[in-house]
Amino acid sequence: MINTFCKAPLHEVTRELAVVAQGQKAADTVILNAKLINVCTAEIQESYSIAIVCGRIAYVGEDATHCIGEDTQLIDAANRYVAPGFLDGHIHVESSMLSASQYARAVVPHGTVAIFWDPHEVCNVLGFEGVKLMAKDAARTPLKAMIVMPSCVPAVPGFEDTGSAILADDVAEAMKLDGVVGLGEMMNFPGILFGDTNAHDEVAATLEAGKIVTGHYSVPETDQGLNAYISAGIRCCHESTRFEDALAKMRLGMYAQFREGSAWHDLHELARVITNPPCEGFDTRFACLISDDTHPNTLHSVGHLDHIVKRAIEEGIEPITAIQMATINTAQCYQLDHEMGSITPGKCADIVFLEDLEQCKVALTMIDGVVVAQEGKELFELSPFEYPEWATHSMHIKQEIRADSFKIAAPVGAGDKVLVRAIEVIPARVGTVECFVHLPVVAGFVESDVESDVLKTFVFERHHNTGTFAYGFAKGFGIESGAMASTVAHDAHNLLVLGTNDEDMALAANTLIESGGGSVVVKDGKVLGLIALPVAGLMSNDSLEEVASAVAAEEEAWEKIGCTMPSPFMTMALIPLACLPELRLTNRGLVDCRSFEFVDLFVDEEANEETAVR
Repeated sequence: MINTFCKAPLHEVTRELAVVAQGQKAADTVILNAKLINVCTAEIQESYSIAIVCGRIAYVGEDATHCIGEDTQLIDAANRYVAPGFLDGHIHVESSMLSASQYARAVVPHGTVAIFWDPHEVCNVLGFEGVKLMAKDAARTPLKAMIVMPSCVPAVPGFEDTGSAILADDVAEAMKLDGVVGLGEMMNFPGILFGDTNAHDEVAATLEAGKIVTGHYSVPETDQGLNAYISAGIRCCHESTRFEDALAKMRLGMYAQFREGSAWHDLHELARVITNPPCEGFDTRFACLISDDTHPNTLHSVGHLDHIVKRAIEEGIEPITAIQMATINTAQCYQLDHEMGSITPGKCADIVFLEDLEQCKVALTMIDGVVVAQEGKELFELSPFEYPEWATHSMHIKQEIRADSFKIAAPVGAGDKVLVRAIEVIPARVGTVECFVHLPVVAGFVESDVESDVLKTFVFERHHNTGTFAYGFAKGFGIESGAMASTVAHDAHNLLVLGTNDEDMALAANTLIESGGGSVVVKDGKVLGLIALPVAGLMSNDSLEEVASAVAAEEEAWEKIGCTMPSPFMTMALIPLACLPELRLTNRGLVDCRSFEFVDLFVDEEANEETAVR
């Protein structure tokens, strides 16, 4: 694949690189006294030098004095470890709630030089024009923000209403753009397995363009279905949550992307594939580290891929292996290892200096041979990005939302209790469990049951004034009182509201309508925490520091109403995502994501005695 994100295309600078490597011309920059982490051979080479010209590496060796001229910039690594810049192979910038340029500010000081970015969140709301808008903002930064074109807008057709739709013809056109390097996660794995024309045409258009198809295979079946999915040309998947999932994918030649984000902590389980391999000499080349979704306060206070590499090391993965998983393995996944992912001649000079290998402490980041961050601070300046009104006014809800909007009528003839299906969330995991609970009926309406940790849950369509909405119940948040609402509600990003009482739910919903979208926590008629996200109802145009502070304050608000799970906002945001098992709620209804069909909220106990016992 041709990479248009480097400072100079390789074919334009081969002569420059060759003459500098031989000392016939001086390098632009020479790094001295480095402990070179060689990801090609999994070794550390002491006291090495690196010569750079035209943003690319010309020479790597023990003595680069022949590359040094009068104007050559010298950087003394002072025996620090020097590694290739980190590559995030699957990321949604929008999940950071930051603009693309502020996201770059957040991650570049942590050693991230490139991201393979699936902007399907903004695409679901604003279409491909919204993607182009974010790409324009990202282009103002040194970060190589490579786009994988959203494939599933909506995520699973027929089960939700989105602000836009992407079809195979759109994908084919997008593949002609330099900034698009592949196809975003093919969440419609049922479409691939069952022969859906549009899903296969999207994949075909990507493959015909010579670009990479990224995956999303979230079911535990790892035989015929997984073989079928991979055989369709899908190269990687970030939805492994079990040892068995990752191992099966790697054995079948699929890159297994080990996820460790703000809320999804899969690395502890998946690391066992490497620390407790099935055979001696097990090859880790098909394992990558990715973040998927990361909150701004996580990025600001903990880090990005540097933190994930550190976490991998803490789980027992050898440091060099962990760094390979965030560099060369990812580059090979995207067929870009001829351009990036290693410190070798001809590659882009994307380099990180590490103070400490075990802690993966980043001291300096270079992109295309330029120092862009040092000691945790970016060295590039950004002016505010101006978003047009069509991007900041995306709340279009037809009905007036009042307290009685959240009434759920019990079935005719119901007594003082009814049996319902509920969505049980799992802390730090993306999956949900379908559970069955008895709920109280008061004056003919079904109520939340705080003692049983079961909350009313509503999803209102917010893109086209359709007035459609659906309701159900969620279990597992530990909320004692109050309500929460969010327009970050994957992937259609309609208005999602949960709560213990109707009045607080109405206040939460209306607060976000007035704010242009975002996330809010309410208790006893008061707003405890609010993150206003007017850009597509997903992002703020405020600084990293301001948004991180708002998110931290809202997490404190969650704790005040009883929830102690990590990043509960992200767990809540997945309740409508109809491509993940087991049960989800969209604006059209409850979806069984195993059989991919709508199911009833109320369960007939007499007709379902076994379910009633559960």
